[in-house]
Amino acid sequence: MTSCCLVVTTFERPDALARVLASVAGQSRWPDEVIVADDGSSGATAEVVRRFASRAPCPVRFVTQPHDGFQAGRIRNAAIASTVCDYVVLLDGDMVAHPRFIEDHIAHARNGCFSQGVRIALDARATRIQLAPGVGIPSPFARGLGGLRRGYAFRSPAMSVLLRRAANGIVAVKSCNQGFWRSDLLAVNGFDEEMRGWGSEDKELCARLENAGIRRQTLLFAAVAFHLDHPPAPRSSAAVNRARWQETVRSGRTCCAAGIDRHRP
Repeated sequence: MTSCCLVVTTFERPDALARVLASVAGQSRWPDEVIVADDGSSGATAEVVRRFASRAPCPVRFVTQPHDGFQAGRIRNAAIASTVCDYVVLLDGDMVAHPRFIEDHIAHARNGCFSQGVRIALDARATRIQLAPGVGIPSPFARGLGGLRRGYAFRSPAMSVLLRRAANGIVAVKSCNQGFWRSDLLAVNGFDEEMRGWGSEDKELCARLENAGIRRQTLLFAAVAFHLDHPPAPRSSAAVNRARWQETVRSGRTCCAAGIDRHRP
């Protein structure tokens, strides 16, 4: 059976992380391991993880690094390097997962492919509701889910299989909800740690995977997750990172110089 590691990335948002981990606790199929990858938060985040780990039926680990600007790619690499699971699912610490989120990712995992899941944005009011104790995931008919993406909240694995190629043109590449074979990530050396600051580090990684012959599939109507509202991250590095991603597409490169290999023994 395929073993699965769920990597949850977070920074200084313990209330959102607690809600996300609560959604993990409600999964129909638990991951074999949960790693919370922290980009240098204060002690409140570690306490949220400790409480979750105390009742989780699988190993839970907390990996962190000193905060030195946005380095989500680096801390994801550290987490990926530390697991031995076959399959790695990435979930941001502000993404509330559908109860069959892990089940769907594993069911749709295919050799030679990586999976892109959906991100349904919640508005400020819907986010406040989600952060209240004991709340379930939003209904597709709930207020605050937006227009088109509201439809993504309907789960239909059969439709997802039919649309997994066509949906590539609908859903953008975003590391907030993705699934990879760990061996594929190791082969391209993971995220490029020379890309610092917000923007395009996920697209650049996926471009290298595609250059290496790993095809993208999109899980529309499966592996559903809801994004909790928050102010946008600074965009000062966006243009530089976008240029690096586009150069990867043009050059056909498959491996980065500064990646997972920095974290492996």
